[in-house]
Formats: sequence, structure tokens, C-alpha cells
Amino acid sequence: QVQLVESGGGLVQAGGSLRLSCVASGSFLNTYAMGWFRQAPGKEREFVAAISWSANSADYADSVKGRFTISRPNAKNTVYLQIDSLKPEDTAVYYCAADRFTAATRMRTKSIGNMDCWGKGTLVTVSS
Repeated sequence: QVQLVESGGGLVQAGGSLRLSCVASGSFLNTYAMGWFRQAPGKEREFVAAISWSANSADYADSVKGRFTISRPNAKNTVYLQIDSLKPEDTAVYYCAADRFTAATRMRTKSIGNMDCWGKGTLVTVSS
């Protein structure tokens, strides 16, 4: 079983930047695609970005393309989400997810309930 711990959330003004981190621990980490989802108050959890275990493939939600960058340096156990040009509508709890033997491009369509692992989330609040 893989455990995920997120960090890096906080309060930031619109137009600012944050970098979220997700540290994974456990076995066979190189078989897991990893991704970020977010859940705003009163809304369903939605896909944000995903990256393959080898870090050679990434996928983004249309709403964040050009502003968010997912990375997995050296294909190791830490995944980052660089968030630039933050908007108030980016306010949400951001969750890290991992799914074994899944392509990065498939994480966006995977059922929330069927994802292998979830972190507890980190809150991002963007003030206008």
C-alpha cells in the first residue's frame, strides 16, 4: 500500500504562485501514476493533473493548462504541482492520488472511488 502526504497549501493573493508537494511512501512506487485533484466547497472532486511513473507523460485539465505544471523529478517518490497566476476559483482542497498500472492520461477518467490511494489534502485559498 502506498501512503501519500501533501503539503504546500496556504493563503495567497490572486495572481500569486504556490508549489504543492506530494511525498509517496511504500512499495513499487515506480508502477504508480500520480496526480492531483481538487475539491472546492460544495463541489465534486475534479481532476487537475497527472504524471506517469516515468515522468515522461503528463495530462492536465483544460481549466489549468498553461498555469499548472506537474513534475516528478528523476521519477522519484515526490510529485510537485506548480500553480501560477492563481485565481479565486482555484480555491479548493488539493488531493494527491496514485493509481497503479494506470497511464497518466487515464487518471482523469478513473472513478474517484476506484483510485488506489489518496492523500488527506492540502487547502489552497486564493483571495481576490
